[in-house]
Amino acid sequence: MNTLTDRYLAATLRSVPAQRRDEIATELRASIEDMIEDRAGGGEDAAVAERQVLTELGNPDRLAARYADRRLQLIGPTYYLVWLRLLKLLLSFIPALAGTVVTVVKVAEGRGFGAIGPGVVIALHVAVHISFWLTLTFVLIERAQPTVDLPDWSVDELPDVPAHRGVSLVDTIASVVMLVVTIGYLPFQHYQSWVHATDGDNIPILDPALWSFWLPALIVVLVADVVFEIVKYRIGRWSWPLFAVKALLSLAFTVPLMWLALSDALLNPALGERLSWLADADNRGLVNALIALGTAVVLVWDLIDTALKTRRQAT
Repeated sequence: MNTLTDRYLAATLRSVPAQRRDEIATELRASIEDMIEDRAGGGEDAAVAERQVLTELGNPDRLAARYADRRLQLIGPTYYLVWLRLLKLLLSFIPALAGTVVTVVKVAEGRGFGAIGPGVVIALHVAVHISFWLTLTFVLIERAQPTVDLPDWSVDELPDVPAHRGVSLVDTIASVVMLVVTIGYLPFQHYQSWVHATDGDNIPILDPALWSFWLPALIVVLVADVVFEIVKYRIGRWSWPLFAVKALLSLAFTVPLMWLALSDALLNPALGERLSWLADADNRGLVNALIALGTAVVLVWDLIDTALKTRRQAT
């Protein structure tokens, strides 16, 4: 006879240890029959009572897990917070570090912007592997050692109340990304320019002679700018000493750039071979003047904006 009770027992017993099935079957059947009799004794139809009793007992897989003392989660509350904290820590820097290393290697091999794709793919692969293997490790620990004496939580672990930050993470990331892109473009344009000679050779935008001093010097200033942005974010707000450092770094980059432009030493003279309008001295002078003017406008605007922020946050 295939009653609801028989079906419920079969569904429950298939997930319990074989050596305990007879014992659990006898105990569970007796409990179900007693509960049905109690409801039927109150005037309820036996079929309806059986359905209600089984509904109250719930999913047979859950009931079987209770009989077998088996957890129904990959990582239980004992280890969950430790797993989550460690996962966040590892994902916060390892994928980005791996992706950056691959990108730098590909750039060194002459891949140019094509180096970004492999770097992103590697970063995603590393993130997936970290998540999988760390989770698997904690799952095995959970099964092998379900109870463990972890250190008790203490009020000393409470974080400080977050203070109002005058420097946002989004602004910092945007600034760092722009600086890194600029640093990467300086050598990139030397090998992969959008201007090519008649024989197909690359024509750098900037004068190759600048690599003897000025371009490396400007790259050093840009790297210092990246460090400054990170330090500024860690401090969390503008101050007049930070403003002074920002002004010095800005001047250290823009003043040489303006001087090179106005001295007609910035752009590659070979550009005139492909861009006929740039071969004209007047046109070339106009382009250099526009570069110098644009650089000056950006410098002044940036310093005024930074001074206003510093005045608001330093008071």
